[in-house]
Amino acid sequence: MRSTIRTSQPLRRSVRGAIGAALLALAVTALVPAVAGAQVVKLASLVPEGSVWDKAMRDLGAQWAASTQNRVTLRVYPGGVAGDEPDLVRKMRIGQLQAAAVTTAGLANIDPAFNVFNIPMFFTSYPELYATLDKLEPMLEARLEAKGFRLLAWGHGGWVYFFTKNPVATVDGLHKTKLFFWAGDDEMVGLWKRLHFQPVPLSANDVMTALQTGMIDAYPTTPLLGLTLQWYRQTPNMAGIGMAPLVGGLVITKSAWLKIAAADRALILTACSRFERRLEVEVPRQDTTAVTEMKKRGLKVNAVTGADAAQFRAAAEQFAAGMSGIRVPPDILEVARRERDAFRVKHGSAH
Repeated sequence: MRSTIRTSQPLRRSVRGAIGAALLALAVTALVPAVAGAQVVKLASLVPEGSVWDKAMRDLGAQWAASTQNRVTLRVYPGGVAGDEPDLVRKMRIGQLQAAAVTTAGLANIDPAFNVFNIPMFFTSYPELYATLDKLEPMLEARLEAKGFRLLAWGHGGWVYFFTKNPVATVDGLHKTKLFFWAGDDEMVGLWKRLHFQPVPLSANDVMTALQTGMIDAYPTTPLLGLTLQWYRQTPNMAGIGMAPLVGGLVITKSAWLKIAAADRALILTACSRFERRLEVEVPRQDTTAVTEMKKRGLKVNAVTGADAAQFRAAAEQFAAGMSGIRVPPDILEVARRERDAFRVKHGSAH
């Protein structure tokens, strides 16, 4: 994984929507009292309090309240108290929540196009991801809007690796693990099984218990989340090859968005753009720091090189083939491949 961060590019657009987390997302409430007639946006996420996403969201909430003079405030339910990501999407659809900060697990529950970010090893660096996302964004926004949602900002969760109880540095070794997988996507569970893995569908809220009881002994996540949630204590090994960026988004229902005055929506979008750029810088840096901290506490990073790395790439291609047209719409995958490959050719970073 290359942790080159896009810090000087212009904003991809004036309207964003963001965060994700595997587990991306956040916790915040606007601390300023609401005024009469204020729009209260109830937002839920899995992200734990005190994390980088939590702090960014607290600041975002304060900015919403201050810039709109309390006409729009956030009331946040962090740490999975409102349920897993599919639960959050369902609650937005029935009006119990107005917004959520979700990873691609939640976004794909709204529209399968977001599964493009779940293809293992499809991207190899942040610049490659961002260049591709620039082209995909209008298509993804349109698909969300057609389903009744608005993207406010992207959220970045870091780079996903496999954490395991026993050392794993090969695809065959990973085949032997009992691997956490998000519950609710039977087609993807079936694909993992066809490729000889042992996925165990669970709610993310049940991961720690499942690790402690032996129901699972491996899971994919980012180093920062592994450290923040303390999952790594049950899995003191990390396969040293990055799988995918953890992409997330802050989404709001269109019905709630349209209740906010146009002038206030513009102010909110400006704050969301700053929030997005902050995570682009802070999350990859803290991901790297998290590995260092976990290694001090006993984590072993198992190198994956040569033929073993080639095996992982071959397995990733099998996933891409299996997901094409079934889990990822063909037009989305076509654009993603084209833009990713064009970036690689231009920058000499061909896979």
